[in-house]
Amino acid sequence: MPEPIRPVKLAEAIAERIQTMILEGVLKPGEKLIAERELAEALGVSRPSLRDGLALLEEKGLLVTSKGGTVVARFLDRLADPLAELLGSDERAVADYFEFRLMLEPQASALAAERATEIDRGEIARCVAAMRAAHGADDPTTEANADVALHTAVYEATHNVFLLHIMTVLADLLRKNIFYNRDQLYRRAGVRDLLLEQHLAIGEAVLAGDAAAAEAAASAHIRFTRSTTAQIREEEARLATSLRRIERADVVQSGK
Repeated sequence: MPEPIRPVKLAEAIAERIQTMILEGVLKPGEKLIAERELAEALGVSRPSLRDGLALLEEKGLLVTSKGGTVVARFLDRLADPLAELLGSDERAVADYFEFRLMLEPQASALAAERATEIDRGEIARCVAAMRAAHGADDPTTEANADVALHTAVYEATHNVFLLHIMTVLADLLRKNIFYNRDQLYRRAGVRDLLLEQHLAIGEAVLAGDAAAAEAAASAHIRFTRSTTAQIREEEARLATSLRRIERADVVQSGK
């Protein structure tokens, strides 16, 4: 006999709806949900059923509830924090990071060009506009943050949830300057203009649905960032050597 169909409890349906939103990146780690009464009204369910559904997600480690409300758990930190400690102290990490992105990101950009919905294109267009608007400011911080937002929007447009979460972890490490100092990169003479051109090329190719152009633009961007970062590290190493030569007098006994 086939297994009888088990009716789905309302709490389970609520949990599934919210879990899907977390899986798809609609709800992001650290984001706070609206008040219980408002959320129950938005979902069209009773508050007791909502509480039961939220409790199921708490058991899974996807939500955290306190006196301040309910937030999406920072479940990616369990991966990101150890990685930051592990990779931040290894010289190979930078080269391997760019190699990994070069393998994955051009294909992701091509997928985004093929799969992006009108909603995805709207978000990418907003990110591109934000980069343009921030480009003229003296402080590149806003533009650098818009840079990460654009890449994240492209990842979302692939509609590949595995890729989205893995690249979200890398984006978080990048914000912490684990692989290279973004502020230093953006302040390098001439680099900021080139980075804007490259990001615009990626965004516009995805918006146009041109997979080949999006793939080529993403590849060119990563190769440029990798080579420029290597130049900065080499210059820092040479400067450190020169400074040690100056400091030599402090550690060597002078002759008579």
